[in-house]
Amino acid sequence: MDIRKIATELLNNQKFAAWLFVLPAFAGILVFIIIPVICSFGLSFAKWDLINPIVFAGLDNYREIFTEPLFFRILVNTVVFAVSTSVLGVIIPLILACILNSKIRGSEFFKTAYFLPFITPMIVIGIVWEWIFDPNIGLLANVLNIHINWLYDPNWAMPALIIVSVWKLIGYNMIIFLASLAGISNSMFEAAKIDGANHFQTFKNVTVPLMAPSIFFVVIITAISSFQIFDLIYIMTQGGPLDSTNVMVYAIYKNAFEYFNIGKASAIAYVLFFIILGLTLIQWHLRKKIVYNEID
Repeated sequence: MDIRKIATELLNNQKFAAWLFVLPAFAGILVFIIIPVICSFGLSFAKWDLINPIVFAGLDNYREIFTEPLFFRILVNTVVFAVSTSVLGVIIPLILACILNSKIRGSEFFKTAYFLPFITPMIVIGIVWEWIFDPNIGLLANVLNIHINWLYDPNWAMPALIIVSVWKLIGYNMIIFLASLAGISNSMFEAAKIDGANHFQTFKNVTVPLMAPSIFFVVIITAISSFQIFDLIYIMTQGGPLDSTNVMVYAIYKNAFEYFNIGKASAIAYVLFFIILGLTLIQWHLRKKIVYNEID
């Protein structure tokens, strides 16, 4: 049997070649995503501190989560952050995209300037904004004369994080909206102008309906990423003050790597998973009503 001939025939087989190229990516997904997901689901029904043997606990972890008041505060914090970031992170970039699409002077500079925060590492953004919010030496206190204990006041810490998150998201979402605007024929805007529509009426009745698919996409990805916020919380507030910025992913981290309660951390992770899944399915179900000319 000629091994070289068999190898050549296999390589010439398109299906075999396709699987060969897909195999490394599939192996990575299997090892780093699928297997950990299955294992974490099993651990959500167990007690484990990374040292002692795993002990089956049934629904105890879920029962513990839903009976402690702190979890509901964390859940409310997560929803408030996600909803606020999703709303502001869509409306502001949409308005900016429409302004820049009107070919104002220096539009290319503004596109670059708005996009830079998105490609800046979150750790850098967190450190810079910590300085900006500092009530003693910060930019807001010394230049703009705004004296608020942003990161040290339970009433202001969450708004501060929302501001930073929206600021980072603006550039990416704006680029998506600009690409969508580029696909709208100028004849649509000219027809609206001939009909006597003002700028707001054109935006409401022409721009938004035709951009509905892009808006729908941005809303979904922004909501999902907002529910998974961790790095900004870890860098700037560590869930404080008084758990006012403690969110679900940060709670997963603390339970797993500070309290070494792996089972409870896994249970919180799956509660978050089903929340995101449910919201995504609801948004997907509503797409026919909110997306222009949407069909299955």
